Amino acid sequence: MNILITGGAGFIGSHLTERMVKMGHSVTIIDDFNTYYDPQTKWSNLDGVKDDIHVIEGDIRDAILVERTFAKGAFDQVVHLAARAGVRPSIKDPKLYFTTNIDGTFNLLDACRYHEVRRFTFASSSSVYGVNKKVPFAESDPIGRTISPYAATKLAGEQTCSNYAHLFGIACTCLRFFTVYGPRQRPDLAISKFTRKILAGEPIQQYGDGSSARDYTYVEDIISGIEAAISYRESNFEVFNLGGSETTTLREMIELVEKATGQPAMIEQLPDQAGDVPRTYADVSKATELLDYKPKTPIIEGIKKYVAWYRSTTNLKDGNQ
Repeated sequence: MNILITGGAGFIGSHLTERMVKMGHSVTIIDDFNTYYDPQTKWSNLDGVKDDIHVIEGDIRDAILVERTFAKGAFDQVVHLAARAGVRPSIKDPKLYFTTNIDGTFNLLDACRYHEVRRFTFASSSSVYGVNKKVPFAESDPIGRTISPYAATKLAGEQTCSNYAHLFGIACTCLRFFTVYGPRQRPDLAISKFTRKILAGEPIQQYGDGSSARDYTYVEDIISGIEAAISYRESNFEVFNLGGSETTTLREMIELVEKATGQPAMIEQLPDQAGDVPRTYADVSKATELLDYKPKTPIIEGIKKYVAWYRSTTNLKDGNQ
């Protein structure tokens, strides 16, 4: 296929780009290489495939850029991963999140409409469930209230996909990711940040008492789920959870990073953060049934792999800076 991947130079996007190239697809990516973190990191993410893909440096909020890209592209499939990510930053600058995540998604779907691209895969988030008291979270659970601008934009994206599937026949698959981690993880995310700080002998910030829990999902499992969703043909609109299908408390996660690094953490405890949910936990039975999705990497192994990768990229040896 001829595939457009938005956000294709980012953490998840670069892994997907590599997988699609390896499978023999023609890949174009759009990424704005913004300064949320060092843009050179994103360029480095593409080192293994840069000669095999077409890179467009641009912003999905730019409707003219999106239109020109589709006019030239003749795409069979769009995988939309580009977004402003993160709950806490969305509270500080909600307008940036609404314009990027909602307007940008609209631009892409509208371009699909007018250029007859009939397949669209959208990266949503477990954040849409809000403070869901029922666990594990299932796609059929009613969603009455999100509690962060980021979550609101992701739910809006799902609804826009639903509209375009119903009105214009664009087959849309929405994937609710649950706390993805692994090599190339964004530097602001917990496992990445804790690993870096513990190895540097710096204190880490623990928000709350450590009892908050997340369903952590290793990036290779997420990529396999996206790959399956790209091939899904049974209906024109579906929502799937992609998670690890187990929960780990913040305290437990810190302990796993300590074991993997071989160094103790110096913990600075802070109050709970506004917008954070107390737990996430994915019911992946629908994805297992319809996509044959089966997460294979338990968090104890995933964190070991992440720490080994981090050391390999920073020339750190076991137990030493």
